[in-house]
Amino acid sequence: MNNTTKRAYVLYVFIVAFLVGLGFMLASFYMHGNEWTAKKVNRHIYTNGQLTNAGAIYDRNGTALVYSKDGKRIYNESSAIRKATLHAVGDKSSFISTGVQYVYSSQLSGYDFVNGVYNLKKYNKGNDINLTLDAEICKTAYNAMNGRKGTIGVYNYKTGEIVCMVSTPTYDPENKPAKMDSDSKYEGVYMNRFLSGQYTPGSTFKIITAISALENIPDIQSRTFNCTGKYHAADGDVICNGVHGKVNFEEALNNSCNSAFAEIAIELGKDKLTKTAEELGFNVKGKIGQINLTKSTFDVSKAAEVDLGWAGIGQYTTLVNPCRMLTLMGAIANGGTAIKPYFIRSIVSPTGVETAIGTAEQSDDVRIEASIANKVNKMMRSNVVNHYGESTFPNLKMCGKTGTAQIDNGESHSWFVGFSQNPETPYAVVCVVENSGSGLSAAGPVVNKVMQKVCK
Repeated sequence: MNNTTKRAYVLYVFIVAFLVGLGFMLASFYMHGNEWTAKKVNRHIYTNGQLTNAGAIYDRNGTALVYSKDGKRIYNESSAIRKATLHAVGDKSSFISTGVQYVYSSQLSGYDFVNGVYNLKKYNKGNDINLTLDAEICKTAYNAMNGRKGTIGVYNYKTGEIVCMVSTPTYDPENKPAKMDSDSKYEGVYMNRFLSGQYTPGSTFKIITAISALENIPDIQSRTFNCTGKYHAADGDVICNGVHGKVNFEEALNNSCNSAFAEIAIELGKDKLTKTAEELGFNVKGKIGQINLTKSTFDVSKAAEVDLGWAGIGQYTTLVNPCRMLTLMGAIANGGTAIKPYFIRSIVSPTGVETAIGTAEQSDDVRIEASIANKVNKMMRSNVVNHYGESTFPNLKMCGKTGTAQIDNGESHSWFVGFSQNPETPYAVVCVVENSGSGLSAAGPVVNKVMQKVCK
C-alpha cells in the first residue's frame, strides 16, 4: 500500500510538472510568438537576413512607401521620398531599430496567435500598415535640410497625427552607398533623431523656465530685468547674447535674454524648476505606439548657483528629445491639453479588416494649466510678431522660440520649436539642424518651407 501511494505521489508530481511546463510554454508562446515569428531565420519573411515578404506600408494619401513583389521588398519610385521616409519605414536589414518594418514586423507578416503566418502563405501578403505621414511633406523637409544632419517633425496637436518625421543623414535603400559605415557624413544614419535623439536644448528651454516662473512667481509678468550683457551669480557669470538693457518678462523672452532667464532660474531654485520640468515630460519614459522614446533629462541636484543659471537657459547638462519637445508645443497650442503624437494610422488585414486604428489620446506625461499655457502661447506669438518678424513665416500665424545650443565640440545646434495659431491649421513643429549656428537663420527657414507645405 505504501509503495502504491508513493508511486501515485510521484505520478502526481510528474503530471503537475508537465502541466506547469505546458502552461509556461503556452504563456511564452502567447507573449513572444510574434517576436519568434519576426526572427530573421524565418524563411517565410526573410531571405539572406533581409525582409522580402510582408504587407505594404502606405502614407496618409495611399502612396506606397514599400511593398513586396516576387520575393523582393520594393520602395517608392522616388529617390527623395525613399530617403525622406527611410527612418519611419525602416531598412531591409532592420538596422533602423525604430522603423516600422522592424518594430511592427509581426503585424506586417500577418501573424496572429491562432493561425501564425497562415494568412501570409494563403494570400501571399501580410497586413498592410497605413501611416499618418505625408510623403510629399516629408520630401519637402528632406530637401529643406539640404544635406545637414538633424531632424524635423510636425504633428496635428488636435488629433495627434504626425504628418512629417524626417531624420538626417539618410540614404536611398534601393541604392545603399558603398562603405557607408566608414563615411563620417553618415554618422548616426541608422538612428531616427526625432524619436531617439537627445540634444542640448539651448534657448528653447526658456519656455520651460517661463512656465515655471508663471507657476511660482506671482508678479513675474510685471517684473523688469536689467541686462548688462551678463548675469552675476554668486559663483560665476552667465553670459548673455547681447546687452538688452531694461526689459520686462515678455521682452526677455522676445530677446532670448540669458541674463533675465538665469536670474529667474536662480530665484526659482532647483526644486521648483525640476518640478516644472518633470511636469512637462522630463525624466519620464515615453512611447509612440510600440516604439520607446529616448528620455529627456533634467538634473540640477549637484548644480552650483551659476550652473542653475545656465540650466535655466537650456545649457548645463540638460538634454531634450525632439518628439517630447513637440508634444510640449502641442500642449501650449492646445490650451494645456497634450495629445500624444502617433504615426500608425491603421493596420489592415489581407481581407480588408482594420485590426488597429490610431486615435487621439491625451498624454499624462505633459501637464500644464490652461491659463499658463495661454499666457505662454501669447508670449511665443509675440516672439514672431515683435522679434523674428511675420515675414519669416508668412501667412502662418506662427508662434515660436529659437535656440542656439552650445555644444562641447563643433558649432552650435540650431533649434526652432513652435506652432500655427490658426485654428484651421493646428500643427506644431520641432526642428534641429546640427552644427549650424543661429536658430533663426538655420532652423527657421527649414520650418517655414515645411509649414508652408503643411498649411497650404
